[in-house]
Amino acid sequence: MKEHISREAAFTLLKKYNQDPFHIRHALTVEGVMKWFAQELGYGEDAEYWGIVGLLHDIDFEQYPDQHCLKAPELLREGGVGEDIIHAVCSHGYGLTVDVAPEHEMEKVLYATDELTGLIWAAALMRPSKSVQDMELKSLKKKYKSAGFAAGCSREVIQKGADMLGWDLNDLLQKTIYAMRSCEAEVNAVHEAE
Repeated sequence: MKEHISREAAFTLLKKYNQDPFHIRHALTVEGVMKWFAQELGYGEDAEYWGIVGLLHDIDFEQYPDQHCLKAPELLREGGVGEDIIHAVCSHGYGLTVDVAPEHEMEKVLYATDELTGLIWAAALMRPSKSVQDMELKSLKKKYKSAGFAAGCSREVIQKGADMLGWDLNDLLQKTIYAMRSCEAEVNAVHEAE
């Protein structure tokens, strides 16, 4: 059922439309987070697939911010990506730019964690370590509750994502910290090599 594009081909496709190091780093972070959640939720055999969805989720954002999740299908189809990945990518814009609802648990995880990874990364940059490795839930919750902090990261979307998954917000926050810890070193290594 799942039409795979290789991870290497997906990364090449991402870089065709994204050059900003911030966007590349975000894509790599969401890739790692999605792979962690696949393992955590019992979809281990599909971890690379979940990761590819995470890697490609913002493919159109850098060049077409006003058409986010609307331009993505065209770019992904041109890159040989299957309709299942296209649906998953578009579903993270549900209620914002598109009416493609997250259906599979993987799509709900992407919806819930996309904005949250940005907020967690912003919080990590405020720490002396500049890392998520020593971040605690209590510290993140303070930042989360401060409306002025990382104001571009929608708390409404994050909460809606937690609700879609049937998770308590604190569980989503804690699990996403763990997920980001799992991939931080790899993301930093790729980011520094770019």
